[in-house]
Amino acid sequence: MSGKRPEQVAPADVVSLGFYNIFEQFYDIVEAKKYSDSSRMIAIQTELAERALQILAIPKNKPKLLLDIGCGSGISGTVLSDHGHMWMGTDISRAMLDVAATRKVPGDVLHADMGHGFNFRPGTFDGAISISAIQWLCSAE
Repeated sequence: MSGKRPEQVAPADVVSLGFYNIFEQFYDIVEAKKYSDSSRMIAIQTELAERALQILAIPKNKPKLLLDIGCGSGISGTVLSDHGHMWMGTDISRAMLDVAATRKVPGDVLHADMGHGFNFRPGTFDGAISISAIQWLCSAE
């Protein structure tokens, strides 16, 4: 992979099987575990998730159902749970979702590509966050 992150190799809107192979080669189970165990990544993800909750401005003691787009191993979703919210997360990386299952995150996770949209009914969620996934949208049409 020459050390490049997958978002530097192909844009998120590439839908061929080849893109999934590129992504899975970068975030195999070893890399997903390293990412999820990194104290630096945990601190960054936690801080960004806390900020996302501030931006959502959900009143305290008002638990909501939130969607975590690009949830990875569930670090940001755990912050949602710590604030009393229920959440569902989606991610394109099966390896990251496997790590989330191993960590027994409190939310439900689903393998899905945010570039293809979601089939949730309007109003299913009270809000959404997306931490460390926005770079995938930079080249989307």
